[in-house]
Amino acid sequence: MTEKAFQDYYPDALSHCYGCGRLNDHGLQVKSYWDGEETVAVFHPQPYHMAIPGYVYGGLLASIIDCHGTGTAAAAAYRAEGRAMDTLPPFRFLTASLHVDYLRPTPLGVPLELRGRVKESRGRKVVVSIELSANNQLCVRGEVVAVHVPERLIPTTEDTAP
Repeated sequence: MTEKAFQDYYPDALSHCYGCGRLNDHGLQVKSYWDGEETVAVFHPQPYHMAIPGYVYGGLLASIIDCHGTGTAAAAAYRAEGRAMDTLPPFRFLTASLHVDYLRPTPLGVPLELRGRVKESRGRKVVVSIELSANNQLCVRGEVVAVHVPERLIPTTEDTAP
């Protein structure tokens, strides 16, 4: 994709998440985008993401659902205010609740597509439903309740320096 992912707009101080932080070299690097009224991310699991031979570890699936959900929440907040994602103050969301239903084993060796939809947006809370598919088969459903991080809790660049 040529457009920037939601996570690419996060300020440096908020870009260290293991799941989606662009500044975390060891992280999963989840990247989410708008596709009409839905959001989409594609993740390529590696052999070391294995649960049992041939299938993806469920905790990894929960992690990518979590990060796609919080990214969707941030993008939806900007969209609701008619703001570009690089404007200040930054919107950043954290998970208040994560619910995951594993419907079938998720195969390794194929791209995983995540599709998110905002179910509710009220005040500091955004609820996002997510479906994860492999080979056009629905494997996992998730729901993320994301809450907006108050500005006073957003670290400055100095707070994250080594």
